Amino acid sequence: MFSRLTRPQAIAVCALPVAALLATAVFAPLPFSVAQPGQTTNVLGENKGAPVITISGAPVRDTRGQLRMTTIVATSPDTRVSLPDILDSWFRTDRAVMPRDAIYPSGDTVQEIERHNERQMKQSQDAATQAALNHLGLDDKDVKVGLKLADVGGPSAGLLFSLGIIDKLDGDGTGGDLTGGRVIAGTGTIAADGTVGAVGGVALKTQAAKRDGATVFLVPKAECADARAELPKGLRLIPVTTLKSTVSSLVALETGKGSVPSC
Repeated sequence: MFSRLTRPQAIAVCALPVAALLATAVFAPLPFSVAQPGQTTNVLGENKGAPVITISGAPVRDTRGQLRMTTIVATSPDTRVSLPDILDSWFRTDRAVMPRDAIYPSGDTVQEIERHNERQMKQSQDAATQAALNHLGLDDKDVKVGLKLADVGGPSAGLLFSLGIIDKLDGDGTGGDLTGGRVIAGTGTIAADGTVGAVGGVALKTQAAKRDGATVFLVPKAECADARAELPKGLRLIPVTTLKSTVSSLVALETGKGSVPSC
């Protein structure tokens, strides 16, 4: 025999599984990563006691100013990200919630991802060297370039590597610095033909750039809207599409001659 439940009792009984489901949703791991502004490194200087760029086979200039590559830091692929973590990050300008698959290859282990990022960095360095030497009309058989950046993976430093090589070898082409003595930051992949590619995370990278003293930020043109979304005050955006046009923009910025594009 079954006794009949009162309305409050029935509501209480029904609420139990709903509460259990909500508790599970709150604390269950979700397929997202939380990212924040990471380190920036001046490619014209040193990283952990070693020069980022070394060149042999050609005269190297003393440079002023800085060219800072930028990064983001994301929770690792095996980190449990729950609903409270996402909600906390959602309303902060210094955090971003991204699908985990947008940052890490799906299904790979942490070790496989690290190897993948290392391969991408090596390919980026090779392309950056080739693009810079092509721009200057130099042969890589005569000029040897070494690039070393500890604890950073992926291809997004490519553009800054190329600019660093050019500044060390040729500056602005007339004896001055490509930076004009400024602290210039940026991001973007580079192909051997000089094409600049998008990278993601630019709204966080602009914050890292401003934090570390940059006044100018080079951003792939396709990501101008993302860069403007949370742009720190006092940071000037310059959209870029190719290595050649980037150099031209920096020379125009330094000399005041010619136009400098804006987002």
